[in-house]
Amino acid sequence: MAVSESVRQWVALVARLVTGGVWIVAGALKLPDPYQSIAAVRAYDLLPESVVPTVGQLLPVVEVVVGAALVLGVLTRGAAVVSGVLFVAFIVGIASAWARGLEIDCGCFGGGGADPGASSAYPWEIARDVALLLASAYVVWQGRSRLALDNLLFRRAATVPAAEESRHVQEVR
Repeated sequence: MAVSESVRQWVALVARLVTGGVWIVAGALKLPDPYQSIAAVRAYDLLPESVVPTVGQLLPVVEVVVGAALVLGVLTRGAAVVSGVLFVAFIVGIASAWARGLEIDCGCFGGGGADPGASSAYPWEIARDVALLLASAYVVWQGRSRLALDNLLFRRAATVPAAEESRHVQEVR
C-alpha cells in the first residue's frame, strides 16, 4: 500500500520541526559564550588551530539559522542539506574522538572540553545524530511539507502543471 502524498508531507513537517528545533536550541545555548564553543571545537583536535576560533564562533550562528529556516519552512531543501552535512560532520567528530580515546563533552548543547567518562555517552550521541541525519534526508527527499513558507513563496512553480507551463513558455516565444 502506497503512502499518500498528504501523509508524507505531514511526516516531513514533523521531521522539519524536530530537526529545526534541535538546531535552534543547540545554537542558542552556545551563543552567549563563544569561548566555550571554541573550546568545544578545539577539544576534538581535528581542525587546524588557525580555523578553530572561526568555526567555534560561526557554528552556533549557522545552527540557529538552519534551525529557523527548517522551522519556518524557508528554503527548506537547502537548509535540510546543510543540516545533513553538519550531522555527518558531528557523527565523524564524535566517532573520531571515541576511536582516539578522547574523553570530551561533545559540546552539542553548550559545554565542551575534557570530561572524564564522556565516552559512555558517545553511542547515544551518535545514535541521536544519525536519527536527525535521517530526518534531514527525509526532508530533502520529500521537499514540500505542510505549514512551510516555501509553499507561499514558491506557489506558482509548485502548482502549475508541467504541460500548462510548457504551453505558456511556447506562447511567450
